[in-house]
Amino acid sequence: MIPFFRPPSGAVVDACREAVERVINSQWFILGAEVEAFEREFAAYCGVSTCVSVANGTDALELALRACGVGAGDRVALVANAGYYGSIATKLVGAVPLYVDIDEATMTMEAAQLARALESRPKAVIVTHLYGRLANIEELCALAERAGVPLIEDCAQAHGAMRSGRKAGSFGTLGCFSFYPTKNLGALGDGGAVVTNDEVLAARLRQLRQYGWKSKYHVDLPGGRNSRLDEMQAAILRARLVWLDEWNASRREIARRYSAAFSALPLAVPAPVDEAYVAHLYVVRSGEREALRAHLAARGVATDIHYPVADHRQTVAMSGVSVGGGLPVTEQACRGVLSLPCFPGLSAAEVDEVIASVASYFATRN
Repeated sequence: MIPFFRPPSGAVVDACREAVERVINSQWFILGAEVEAFEREFAAYCGVSTCVSVANGTDALELALRACGVGAGDRVALVANAGYYGSIATKLVGAVPLYVDIDEATMTMEAAQLARALESRPKAVIVTHLYGRLANIEELCALAERAGVPLIEDCAQAHGAMRSGRKAGSFGTLGCFSFYPTKNLGALGDGGAVVTNDEVLAARLRQLRQYGWKSKYHVDLPGGRNSRLDEMQAAILRARLVWLDEWNASRREIARRYSAAFSALPLAVPAPVDEAYVAHLYVVRSGEREALRAHLAARGVATDIHYPVADHRQTVAMSGVSVGGGLPVTEQACRGVLSLPCFPGLSAAEVDEVIASVASYFATRN
C-alpha cells in the first residue's frame, strides 16, 4: 500500500524529541523563548520583518481579516476552490464572501476576475497559493494596491514557494500559514502564523491572539481570542524548519517525475514545476476521476480530492456572491481534481508504482 502521506522519521524524529525535552526542562509552555525564536526564524525565512504565531491556520486568516478592519457586512474577495477555509474565516468576522473565478491552468485566482471584483469595493482580498503554487501574486497585489484594498496571502500550502527571490507571504499586506502536520512545514499538532512587514498590523495581531489585551487582563481591542502557538509546537517547528528547503526539493523532484511520465496521457498536470511550486499536493485533472481513483485504490495507491465541493455549493447556510454571477472554471476544476501521493520520503520505487498504476488505467481504456 502506498499511503497518501507518511510522517518524517529518523533524524527528524530525534530532533523533535530533543526540542520537546528542551521545553519540558524549561518549565515554560506558553509564549516563551521558543515562540519568540521561531517567530524570528520564520520571519527571516519568509523575508519579512515580523511573524506573529497563532493556534492554527484558520485563526491566522480570521485574525488577519480582523487586523485589517474587516467586519460585519463587509465583502472579502476570494476563490471558492480552496477547501472553504477562507470562507470560514470570512464568516467568523461577519463578512460576506465575494467569490472570484480561477485561472484554468493554475487553479488560482484569475487577475481579470479580481479586477472585476474590486469594482464591488471589497474590504479585503484573500489570495490562496493553492497546492503549493504561487498565484499570479505580483499582478494581484498591484490590482489590490491600486484599489486601496489589503491583500492577504493564504500560504497554508506554500511554505517556501518563491519567485524572483521573494517567498510566499512576503508579497501582500499579510501572509497566513498553517503548520498542520501534513503541511510542507508541519508541527506535531495544530499551529499557524501571520507574517508581515507592517508593524502596526503585527501589534494588532499580537493583541488579537490573546483576548485583545493591551496589557494583562486589560482588554481594549474587540474581536480577540485565545489563539497562541504553544512552546512545544514552536520548538518542533524550529527543529523542522532546517529541513524545509530539502523537503520542498524532494517534493518537486517527485512532481517532475510524475509530470514527465504523464505528459502523453489524457490528464491535466501541474506545470511548470519550478521554484514557485513546492508541490504540497500533486493534483491532476481527469474527466474520469472516480474510475481512475477506484483503479488506483485497487492497485494499493491512496489518493484524495482537494477539493470536491466548491465553497458556494456547500450545504451550510451562508450568504455569498460571485463575480459575474457564476464560477464555471472553479466548478469544472472541482469535478476533475485528484491528488496523488507526493511527500518527502516517498521512495523512487513507490513513485514508479504510482506512475505505473496511473498508466495502467489508461492502457485499459484503449
